[in-house]
Amino acid sequence: MRDRPVFSYQTRLKLDAAQTRLLDAYAELHGRAERSLFAALRAGQSINDLKRAFLPRFGLTARQFNAIRVGLEGKIASIKERRPELIAEAKSRIKKAESVIAKLSDRASGSNKLHQKKRRLATLKARCAAMEADQAAGAVRLCFGSKRLFRAQFDLAANGYASHSEWKADWQRTRASQFFVLGSGDETAGNQTCQARIEDDGSFSLRLRLPDALRSPCGARTLDLAGVRFAYGHEQIVAALASSQRIHAQTRDGKATVKRIGTALSYRFVRDAKGWRVFVSVEAQPVATASRRELGAIGVDVNADHLAVSETDRFGNLIGARRINLVVYGKTPDQIKALIGEASVEIAVQASRAGKPVVIETLDFQKKKAELEATDPKKARLISSFACNKVASSIKAACFRAGVEVIEVNPAYTSVIGAVNHAQRHGISTHQGAALAIARRGLGFAERPPKRPAIVPVRNGGHVTFALPARNRAKHVWSFWASVRRTLKAAHAAHVRSGEANAPPAPLLSAARAVCSHRAFGARFPDANRSQHCSESVLDDVPW
Repeated sequence: MRDRPVFSYQTRLKLDAAQTRLLDAYAELHGRAERSLFAALRAGQSINDLKRAFLPRFGLTARQFNAIRVGLEGKIASIKERRPELIAEAKSRIKKAESVIAKLSDRASGSNKLHQKKRRLATLKARCAAMEADQAAGAVRLCFGSKRLFRAQFDLAANGYASHSEWKADWQRTRASQFFVLGSGDETAGNQTCQARIEDDGSFSLRLRLPDALRSPCGARTLDLAGVRFAYGHEQIVAALASSQRIHAQTRDGKATVKRIGTALSYRFVRDAKGWRVFVSVEAQPVATASRRELGAIGVDVNADHLAVSETDRFGNLIGARRINLVVYGKTPDQIKALIGEASVEIAVQASRAGKPVVIETLDFQKKKAELEATDPKKARLISSFACNKVASSIKAACFRAGVEVIEVNPAYTSVIGAVNHAQRHGISTHQGAALAIARRGLGFAERPPKRPAIVPVRNGGHVTFALPARNRAKHVWSFWASVRRTLKAAHAAHVRSGEANAPPAPLLSAARAVCSHRAFGARFPDANRSQHCSESVLDDVPW
């Protein structure tokens, strides 16, 4: 929690026709300058030379040019960071396609299906080779306006366009649908180009400085937007504006100077089907820490359709476990964002009440998705739609607001440890066992194996049993868990081959049902679905 996160708040603007035209013209100029800057950078020109040329060419101020440069550099950096993951995914798909083609060559030689698979393989190889060439050369390909809309011109009817001119108008409008205004802490109100002011009625008024190329004939240099209200983040924006102050100092020569310090506020104006919106990004104000590791921890295991949450005491013992459903497959981006936000706030509230930190894994879901695509495409699609990175960032943001510490740990073998060490012992699901292993790792507890045969629950209410391999104490304990994972995979495979995996779920025994109805977990988490938790659990004192 040393680095404060940056939160963005949005609202819709109420504009008249003249104000709308000015914002449209600003966005068009911003987009044209951004595309020209990208082309010039691709040609290898110096950014300092470009700045001197772009200011008179597009009628921009130095601060407006910097905003365009920073936004473009962010897009380029994101492409370079994402490309290695795309190459890894492409190689995984190529490997899978080659395996399928090898099988079809023996079973259905000369079939149309084999032909189409070969075409698909050639496409994947060409795409992967192009990305590897760009990666080696450091080249970046950026389509302003989105590739999806660009490709729509090749099938106008299927994409709802009556003519190419109609598509072109939509294309040009999309390429000029937003602009960015960069802020700085040493500027008035945190921004030189767009400055907010608090009115007597509690609303904000924004004064946006227009580029020199958009000055009106009467000489107006600014656009005033009144009555701006934020449903969320009003207090944070007010605090950021209040932090701006002047400091009187002296130089080494004894000359008096005035410096301004404060919080930077950056603005992004975005146009959608309903009009213009404004996003304000501001660094969060410090929050008093409300969690202590001495009290225990709350571990969170992220899965494709839910979050498993387990709470421990200061000794690493389980206090309670719960499941937060988070099915986002088939949902819109806004629905996904809302569901993830609600789940994150629920975890932050639980941690704040208990006064304990939240422990999560540092996961590489792109690698996991690439591996699953070769074995289980359904799970790969779930992970693709799950937006796992958004879950982690949302949990961090919610915990920061609540003053809860977030601990990130290595994810190695937490699922195996949870399944073998904790699931059967505590009567919880394997995912909740993984959450318990995550919480214990965050507190620094040992991960020694149990001195008994492993009993791991499965989905249909049964279990698989296997003998644990011998542990070499001269090696790290993770080497032992690597052997356990291989043995567990073999046990699951034998379970499937025996037909037991297709058996109906076993009914919850009466003893477990009676104990479950009176568990302390229901009293500790009154909002949790107690019947759902009990249906997933088999207590220690109930025989398997």
